[in-house]
Amino acid sequence: MTKKITFTLPAEALAEATEVILLGDFNAWDIEKGITLKKQKDGTLKATAELEAGKTYQYRFLLNDGRWVNDYQAQNYVPVSDFNIENCLITVPEVLDVVVKPKGKIVKLAKQETDSDDLSKIEGIGKQIAALLVKNNISTFSELSKSTVTALKEILAAAGSKFKIHNPGTWPKQAKLAAAGKWEELDVLQTSLKGGK
Repeated sequence: MTKKITFTLPAEALAEATEVILLGDFNAWDIEKGITLKKQKDGTLKATAELEAGKTYQYRFLLNDGRWVNDYQAQNYVPVSDFNIENCLITVPEVLDVVVKPKGKIVKLAKQETDSDDLSKIEGIGKQIAALLVKNNISTFSELSKSTVTALKEILAAAGSKFKIHNPGTWPKQAKLAAAGKWEELDVLQTSLKGGK
């Protein structure tokens, strides 16, 4: 299933440029398949893309003056070490079928979206690690709580020495409390931690 996602770039990002295209994983970063942003009455530029639900994509904007710019309102950013830049990240919410059963009878089939959580609320997880987890399909407290420490260590190690030094030992435990909305218990736990340890 796909969802229509709108990408927006403020007018001030244009400077001397007159045209902007959207490039990313969804069009293989191919300029020929770039999605042109259209100018709106308020001066902003917008483009809509049909993206597959439940997937995470990297993307950026390419201006016709040769500049690449990032989405000011991106969900997250991921470093691209070979080029010393950051790409924007977007996770398209997955649409799940939910059966509503009041009084034991199936009345209707409703649609419910799963939204991503702010993983940086977990002690030891910063913006870049949160982006790394999202890239590895861990975008909610619930998903993080079900991850094993070994799997998390493998994700960090694969991302390089900068990430490998982090210890995810308590992340699933913290995420379980966050997923359950037990913020006071999480706060008590976090006061005893340093860097997520």
